Amino acid sequence: MPKVIFDKRNVLVTGGAGFIGSHLCDELVKECKVICIDNFVTSSATNIEHLLPNSNFVFINHNISEPLDLETLPELKKFKIPFQGIQEIYHLACPTSPRHFEENCYETLLANSLGIKNALDYAVKYGAKFLHFSSSVVYGPKNLNPNVGNIKEDYLGHLDHLSKRACYDEGKRFAETMVSDYRRLFNVNTKIMRIFRTYGPRMPLQDDQMIPDFVVNALNNEDLVILGDENFSSSFCYVTDAVDAAFKLMNSSLTGPINIGSDEDVKLSDVCQTIIEEAGATNSKIIFKERTLFMSELPLPDIFQAKNELGWMPVVTLKNGLKKTIFDLQAKKQLKGLAYNGQ
Repeated sequence: MPKVIFDKRNVLVTGGAGFIGSHLCDELVKECKVICIDNFVTSSATNIEHLLPNSNFVFINHNISEPLDLETLPELKKFKIPFQGIQEIYHLACPTSPRHFEENCYETLLANSLGIKNALDYAVKYGAKFLHFSSSVVYGPKNLNPNVGNIKEDYLGHLDHLSKRACYDEGKRFAETMVSDYRRLFNVNTKIMRIFRTYGPRMPLQDDQMIPDFVVNALNNEDLVILGDENFSSSFCYVTDAVDAAFKLMNSSLTGPINIGSDEDVKLSDVCQTIIEEAGATNSKIIFKERTLFMSELPLPDIFQAKNELGWMPVVTLKNGLKKTIFDLQAKKQLKGLAYNGQ
């Protein structure tokens, strides 16, 4: 039977203390009661500490790869889950750390299997709409997909399912399969969005995440290190644009998968030069080093479907997004002292 919504809908966000997840919670809590589940493997408590006093926000420190009965938790009693249920689920929980990728391999395997199963089981139990945050990695790296242009959603891609990256790349593909099968087998209203490179405030620092480390180095008047050669390029979507896409997809009749990202190819050296100029880093230079396992060039998205069927496109320019990111990190730097060596 349909659940009664007493005042605001209940929304579950897995991985809600992460970079994108915390921005998502910021917007959801304005109109919903938000349950944020995270275990801080690659996220941070500082991302959500400003939300903790809000009566419409509850944080649960838990690994989504392990079962959890939401109805027995005393902190969720006020959300009346046995009577109202859960109306929407945004699933983002998965370790994402270029620098610590290999040591998080096992957690990544579980997140892309047991973790998404547990989240989908909530959707079945409560009849909730379910949005899965997948990734552009399902298409494989650029070197295995040469000369294909901007990738459309029906492109099957090429990747090595036995590589050291496969726990994440092939894991994301398997997770999409599970979402699709749950929709078919259990009639769950599921949706899949494939996120391309996204940036903005709250990205982990000292983690080889490129843009935040570039900004911190520039603010410290240090050299900006690109993990690749002078031809390394990528597209970059500002985090608020990605969050806007998630809401549009959740409230649409589309099921996806749908590409979400910028379709503008930019050299990392040009990104670094813009950061140096905006940060006034007169002593900083751009240097190149060998790339890490997780740091690979990815294909660019074709976002025709997002534009024409979802009514979405990225609106924050790279220059303005970098300004916002620099401003945020500069403010944190001033709070912590002259040298910024962490979050």
